[in-house]
Amino acid sequence: MSKEKIPQFASEDDERAFWATHDTADYFDYTKAQPTLMPNLRPTLKTVSLRLPESLVESLHVIAHKKDVPYQSLMKMLLSEGVERELSLRGESSVTS
Repeated sequence: MSKEKIPQFASEDDERAFWATHDTADYFDYTKAQPTLMPNLRPTLKTVSLRLPESLVESLHVIAHKKDVPYQSLMKMLLSEGVERELSLRGESSVTS
């Protein structure tokens, strides 16, 4: 079966509207699809607010300074490690990858 040709779009809005009303299976042969790696793709981030004791925040600043990393990056790293550790103890898979 021959696949239809994808039209040229004047704008992203036009393309978005087109794909909202058309099936990609009519335009792409998924049997020929190959896995791809996207090493530079950044995960979607969500802003959260935490109330932490000042002493904990100061300790984080000290550790971050010693490691020469921003303290919020250090917090994300420590939180991620803790979540991975907890999940591995329960035999669950990670959702942070």
